[in-house]
Amino acid sequence: MTTYLLAGGGTAGHVNPMLAIADALRAREPEAIIICVGTAEGLEAQLVPARGYELITIPRIPFPRARHFLSSSRTFLAGWPKAVATVVELIAQRKVDVVIGVGGYAAAPAYAAAKKTHTPYVIHEANAKPGLANRWGARSTRFVGVTFEGTPLPHAVTVGTPLRKEIETLDIPAQRPAALAYFGLEHHRPVLVVTSGSLGARSINNAIASSAQQLIDAGYQVLHIVGQNKPEALPQIPSYVAVDYCDRMDLALAAAQLVVSRAGSATVSELSALGIPAVYVPYPVGNGEQKFNAAGVVRAGGGILVEDEKFTPEWITQNLVPLMRDEARLEQMAEASARVGLRDGTARMINLIDAALSSA
Repeated sequence: MTTYLLAGGGTAGHVNPMLAIADALRAREPEAIIICVGTAEGLEAQLVPARGYELITIPRIPFPRARHFLSSSRTFLAGWPKAVATVVELIAQRKVDVVIGVGGYAAAPAYAAAKKTHTPYVIHEANAKPGLANRWGARSTRFVGVTFEGTPLPHAVTVGTPLRKEIETLDIPAQRPAALAYFGLEHHRPVLVVTSGSLGARSINNAIASSAQQLIDAGYQVLHIVGQNKPEALPQIPSYVAVDYCDRMDLALAAAQLVVSRAGSATVSELSALGIPAVYVPYPVGNGEQKFNAAGVVRAGGGILVEDEKFTPEWITQNLVPLMRDEARLEQMAEASARVGLRDGTARMINLIDAALSSA
């Protein structure tokens, strides 16, 4: 019986791959023990127990940052030894065979504890621009899986993203009729799916709401997943469907001929795996990783990248509407997207985990 310790989280981009790995491990080895380590503040605090996995929380200990080096160093030095010691004790008491980290605040202490206890550890990096925890952890393990080719980490092997099962196994032609019915969409018009993330990207929402009639006049219907930051007034017109939140993204993607979205790692991976052409509008705040996430599929011709500030009703008129009317180009983009995408990221990560176990 194998004991797996999965560590990391914070955002859905970290937690969902971790859960996909956990589900695959449980499916092939029902008697295995799976323990997750995260923080009380991250999304893992909700999603991991909801999926039926044990979650051990440790304090959120950020690495020192240059901007506030003195204060962040004091916080780090005060909390780091205890966080590492907690995971060391967990590894020893529960006889952990392998540690699997996905980045985020809980991952770095787990890597340090694995090194201290001579436990093999495996890393998955979701973003094309790696986070600090994985950059540090990758120095001391040969088992590093990355979503995007060219991710600058030592020992990196491109595995793709461990996808949710409903995406990994999605049969779009078979599911499209049910998807259209689920959202109340017509069967004879193509669908533009617009998703601006759970918070709702104001730039995307406002531009799409302002241009809805244009998009419909181009022959499409629009499924607009709005998120929390709603425009003041959403269009009330035929062939435009707005929802605050979508818990069946598999059906939304099954309905889509074209997608407009942010460029989070999971989104880019899912759209590429399914061969769906997309217009990517990267989140403009943070370390800029989203534009790097989309770079590969854009370079291959499967997507278009537009800066957040440039995604306006004028851009939609000049670029998006002509694209929607160009069926030949959309077919080419779909083929290019599928060539870049990987549906077997979970299996590839499991192979990497097995290699780490064999090395012990």
